[in-house]
Amino acid sequence: MKKIGFLSFGHWTPSPQSQTRSAADTLLQSIELAVAAEQLGADGAFFRVHHFARQLASPFPLLAAVGAKTSRIEIGTGVIDMRYENPLYMVEDASAADLIAGGRLQLGISRGSPEQVIDGWRYFGYRPAEGQSDADMGRRHAEVFLDLLRGQGFAQPNPRPMFPNPPGLLRLEPLSESLRERIWWGAGSNATAVWAAQLGMHLQSSTLKTDETGEPFHVQQAAQIRAYRAAWKEAGHAREPRVSVSRSIFALVNDLDRAYFGHEREGEDQIGFIDERTRTIFGRSYAAEPDTLIEQLRADEAIAEADTLLLTVPNQLGVAYNAHVIEAILTHVAPALGWR
Repeated sequence: MKKIGFLSFGHWTPSPQSQTRSAADTLLQSIELAVAAEQLGADGAFFRVHHFARQLASPFPLLAAVGAKTSRIEIGTGVIDMRYENPLYMVEDASAADLIAGGRLQLGISRGSPEQVIDGWRYFGYRPAEGQSDADMGRRHAEVFLDLLRGQGFAQPNPRPMFPNPPGLLRLEPLSESLRERIWWGAGSNATAVWAAQLGMHLQSSTLKTDETGEPFHVQQAAQIRAYRAAWKEAGHAREPRVSVSRSIFALVNDLDRAYFGHEREGEDQIGFIDERTRTIFGRSYAAEPDTLIEQLRADEAIAEADTLLLTVPNQLGVAYNAHVIEAILTHVAPALGWR
């Protein structure tokens, strides 16, 4: 069995070809798609986070709304860029959303991806410490966030408070007591996957990673997952780790599917650079008739290693079509692979 959810980038554009022409369209349709996915039997509704872009940004209002409208499905992010985050405020926001959702948040965080603007985190008031990079700053924010989620008091109480205080140092409130065990790190390299395991975070691995060996993407990603699991075991954590991978997968079951995605039948990995120094490999998309698709996915080593698969959905095509994309995988593909 494998958990299957969707991952939406939350794009919108004021174009007649887009079903999401405003931020309001994207936000409301994101909630609708999560409700539809739960009704179809999917396991997760995850959302990307980008700043300075016509995409979903600060996620907690959306996560709380999805939590209030659903009852079973996991709700998460993939990922929150920690370079932009105040870890203290984030503990309060994330805990509130998790409590509204009844403890269903699966919160993906990371150091972030290429941005729409130059050093966008500076506009949010953050600067790396002297001698450190923005990536170091993101990891430091993450470490503070994880520490605060443990719920230990740290703030000196006012001797004349407006309201009575519990004894001792005060912690942030509201606090979701179990959220610390449901934090994921989006790792683009083997080294950061190992670091995430050491800190007791679950692993999110997307459709791109640092090209470390020149092998096909799914082979490198599978090796990353195995390195992560080994590091988790070595760290001695009492609970079991979880691993998600994301893929663009389309079962071509009608003429509309073929019109939209038939041209991606021969998809292959791509090589690029996310900055001047980092050579990156981007995983292929999958689009084929179900019988062919099943065999292609069976050969994907990283999907086999993961316990959770997130389907990246073309949200600008509207709720009905994206629900169809999810249902086609759940109905025509997942059972044959033992995922259902």
